[in-house]
Amino acid sequence: MTIADELQATIEQMVQPGKGILAADESLPTIAKRFAAIAVESTEEDRRAYRALLFTAPGIEDYISGVIAFEETLGQTTADGTPLPEVLARRGIVPGIKVDKGKGPLALSPGDLITYGLDGLAERLQHYKSQGARFAKWREVYSISERNPTALGITANAEMLARYAAACQEQGIVPIVEPEVLIDGNHSLARCAEVTEAVQQEIFHALHRHHVVLEHMILKPNMVLPGKEHPVRASAAEIAAATLRVFRRTIPAAVPSINFLSGGLSPEEATANLNAMNAASPEAPWALSFSYGRALQQPVLRAWQGKADNVAAAQQALLKRARLNGAARRGEYQATDESSN
Repeated sequence: MTIADELQATIEQMVQPGKGILAADESLPTIAKRFAAIAVESTEEDRRAYRALLFTAPGIEDYISGVIAFEETLGQTTADGTPLPEVLARRGIVPGIKVDKGKGPLALSPGDLITYGLDGLAERLQHYKSQGARFAKWREVYSISERNPTALGITANAEMLARYAAACQEQGIVPIVEPEVLIDGNHSLARCAEVTEAVQQEIFHALHRHHVVLEHMILKPNMVLPGKEHPVRASAAEIAAATLRVFRRTIPAAVPSINFLSGGLSPEEATANLNAMNAASPEAPWALSFSYGRALQQPVLRAWQGKADNVAAAQQALLKRARLNGAARRGEYQATDESSN
């Protein structure tokens, strides 16, 4: 099988009607915060038990086609010793891996950030692939203020994403390209649309320069949203209209799937917004799907509480959110579905 065949096979398994991606790639500091909220210590064993709970939840393969894992998780097993990536693969769920090394200030560009991790990336990808990973994810973030993101910030971040994506495809690993325009701040819906459009335009210019094959990647962007401190809230229909307008202007039809991130949204909001987009655009050139972390896991953590006796209830909470987002993926979700089991 050629690398192109390998990439195409992975894409076809990941992009399926009614299915999306579970993001379970929280860094050690992030998962410690999530666990602290339910009074659970973030030990390696607790993290292993929690990720095993997620990956073995009955029925999720009907709605989840891929899981983004943290580096530690690829080397962990279930209680019976089965490697966690193998647990996913046996269920037809594609294992993936977060490969960036976190963010920091962009030099000489106050307010802009840049993500680290290109050094040694090819070697790390080879290792992750040997552990079962077939796709990867890299996140760049953009803060909105009166002056940010700057033209330099937008260009530098696009270059990082394109170099990462090219490195992945060279190794036969599908890249998820994640540019997140942050919800923090008091900016308007229109300002988020302006920034998101500029970010996406520059990313696809960079991907073209680096010879990235668009058919063999997935985009994981933000929805177009007003800042969480903005006094005017936007409806799901308004968010869908603004997001689709920007994406039709910037994202080539060759991209097979747009899997939205849920940053800053409640589980219900993330599902409603995705549903509105699919209901409004049934003929979109790309699949409109989800790659949610907290919007899938928040109810799971509340149900689990770190207790073995609660595993079944926690898994049912995950299955419910996966099922509802699967319906939103088809434009068939209704708010009344939230009251069902």
